[in-house]
Amino acid sequence: MAVSKASTNASAASTVSDLILRFHEDCSLRGMVSTMDYIYRAKEYCAFLESRGKDPLNADRDDLRAFLAHLKTRGLKFKTIDRIYSCLSAFYEFLIIDGLVEYNPILPFRKYYLRRYKHDNDSEIRKLISVEDASRLVNSILDTRDRCILVLLFKTGMRVGELTSLDVSDVDLNKGEVTLKIKKKRSNRILFLDNEAIAVLERWLIARKKRSGAEDPALFLSKIGTRITKRTVEELTLKHAERVGLHNPQAERLEDRFTPHCCRHWFVTHLLRAGMPRDFVKELRGDTRGEAIDIYNHIDKKELHDSYLAHVPQLGI
Repeated sequence: MAVSKASTNASAASTVSDLILRFHEDCSLRGMVSTMDYIYRAKEYCAFLESRGKDPLNADRDDLRAFLAHLKTRGLKFKTIDRIYSCLSAFYEFLIIDGLVEYNPILPFRKYYLRRYKHDNDSEIRKLISVEDASRLVNSILDTRDRCILVLLFKTGMRVGELTSLDVSDVDLNKGEVTLKIKKKRSNRILFLDNEAIAVLERWLIARKKRSGAEDPALFLSKIGTRITKRTVEELTLKHAERVGLHNPQAERLEDRFTPHCCRHWFVTHLLRAGMPRDFVKELRGDTRGEAIDIYNHIDKKELHDSYLAHVPQLGI
């Protein structure tokens, strides 16, 4: 299952390092979110192929199977592995556009080997911490950026990918709102901020001006001044949660580990416990409307906002 063209295109193919560089430029040109994650995964894949005497232009199904086996030996979660192959799919789409391969081998491979209908993660037994523990966690964080990230996750219930794709222009502190990028699986893009979240964001925006990459549109920047990645958000969440005893990195049970998605679980659970109507909670979650009748269930924005302020837990920031 060779994927390269038996043509001058293949024979004149650039070196792998050049391909990665051009892929990076292409991702930037397309304005792709989490560009560095795509580049990291492409490099990782190419390095693996090199160890087998191959490159992405002549890799076959056996190479893809071997790479999958390699990833599994590292104990990676299904979701992480699926994300890696999603990045590789984007890499091959770039190679197609550049005329270096005829088709994307990741698509059929991913469908066959990674086909697993995604269940709502909230249905799993995730770690649920108290409001007091959440307060203890965020108030123990000294880094302005890290604290702001955790507070936003707790206060809005947004997904990590939604957070990393935010730009400074997406935040309106005067209205107390955050506008998310368009996503297929999210219906409601407007999320609210209470006074605690606004105060933390104000402090971060001031500190951000002195950070490397301050001219970048991204709301959250990495240490080198680029848009923060999902991996970084996960790492900082685990680090801070472990430090205050809320995360056990050695635990096998999901309920003993605190990940960024636990903030979304916390947000939904504590809003319901505080008495917010289920329809309002679903709207804030951004659940895709699954039934035709849902499009007629209009929720007044002001009413939703007032309910949010009345029910969102306070962290004592």
